[in-house]
Amino acid sequence: MSNDTSAWADPTPTALLVLADGTVIEGFGLGATGHAVGEVCFNTAMTGYQEILTDPSYAGQIITFTFPHIGNVGTNEEDIETLNMAATPGACGVILHSAVTSPSNYRATRHLDQWLKARRVIGLGGIDTRALTSLIRTKGMPNAVIAHAPDGRFDLDALKREAAAWPGLVGMDLVPQVTSGQRFTWDETPWEWGKGYGRQESPDLHVVAIDYGIKRNILRLLAGVGARVTVVPATTPADDILALKPDGVFLSNGPGDPAATGAYAVPVIRAVVDSGLPTFGICLGHQMLGIALGGTTRKMHQGHHGANHPVKDLDTGKVEITSMNHGFAVDRDSLPASVRETHVSLFDGSNCGLALTDRPVFSVQYHPEASPGPRDSHYLFQRFAGAMRDHKRA
Repeated sequence: MSNDTSAWADPTPTALLVLADGTVIEGFGLGATGHAVGEVCFNTAMTGYQEILTDPSYAGQIITFTFPHIGNVGTNEEDIETLNMAATPGACGVILHSAVTSPSNYRATRHLDQWLKARRVIGLGGIDTRALTSLIRTKGMPNAVIAHAPDGRFDLDALKREAAAWPGLVGMDLVPQVTSGQRFTWDETPWEWGKGYGRQESPDLHVVAIDYGIKRNILRLLAGVGARVTVVPATTPADDILALKPDGVFLSNGPGDPAATGAYAVPVIRAVVDSGLPTFGICLGHQMLGIALGGTTRKMHQGHHGANHPVKDLDTGKVEITSMNHGFAVDRDSLPASVRETHVSLFDGSNCGLALTDRPVFSVQYHPEASPGPRDSHYLFQRFAGAMRDHKRA
C-alpha cells in the first residue's frame, strides 16, 4: 500500500472573495488574474451571461449567478453589449458555482475562461452561490474584493483593508467610466435569424440618445423602429442636444448612484423635458428623470438583477416578464402630482415606470431591450416612435 497521501489533500484555493466585514470565501480562479473591488449582487438569469457581464450598468459590481451552469454555451463577438468592443466597462468580477464546461453552441467562438481573460474580468468558481445569495438577501449587497492568483498566494490583510475601505456605490458617479468620448451616429438594427444584424436605410425619425452607459441592443431597437440615432456623451449640454433638432431624446441606462450623476445630468434632462420633445428613459435614465421631475431615489437592500422579474403595467393590467439590473429605485411617494406611476414590480412593489400627465415623457426601471431577457416590453420602443410621429404632426 502506498503511503502517498497527496491524492487526499485539498486543492489549494486560487481565488478569494473578501467581504468588507472580513468574511473570506475560497474558490478556484478563472479569467483574469489580480484583484478588483466592487459591490456583490446576485443575478437570477439562467441565460444571457455574456450580455449581463458586458452591461455597462454593472460597472463597480461583482456578479454572482444563482444559476449553477454558467459558461456552457461559450461566448461570441455578437452578444457583447458595450459600445466599444475593445473596452471593458461592465462587471469587474463574476462568481460561479460549477466548473465551466466546453462550449456547446454553434455560435460559440471562445471558452468563457478565455473570454474573461481577454476582457480582464476576474472569475471565482466552485463556491456555494446559494449560500452567498442568502447572505445578500439577509444583509444586503456587500462591498468586497475578488482576487485570483494561480499560485494561491494572497496578502489577505491587504485585501481585507481594501474591501473595508471601499466607500460603496452610494454617492458614486461611475458614468464617466462608461460614457462615449464623442458624438456618433448609429444605424444597426436588431438581429434576425439567418440574417444577423441589419442596417436602417430609410429612417423617418431622429433620436438623440444620451449615453450614460448605453447598451447596443437599445440602439438597435431605436434604429429598428425607424430612427436615425445620434449618440452623445453624458455631459453634453442641453443646448447642443436641442441644436441637433431631434424628434425625441432617449435617456440611457448606466451605473452608479443616480443622485451623484444627476448633479450634472438632471439640469440637462429638465431642459429637454421643458422643450416639449418626446422623452424616453431606461434604468439610470428613468431614475434621473424621476429626480428631474421632482422626485428622489433610494438605495435598495438587494436590488433587482435578473431576466425573470414580473412587472405590472398599471395602464393595461398586463404583467410583463422583464430583465432588470438596478440597485437604486425611484421613491414613488416623492413624485409630484404631475407624474403618474405606470409600472410596479410584483416582487416588492417598487416603482418600475412613470409618465408625465401633460407631456410625451415616460420611462421604465427595467430593460425592455431584452439583452438578456424576454421580449415582452419591446412595445415601449414602438410607443416612443409613435409619440415622436405624433409630435412631428402636431
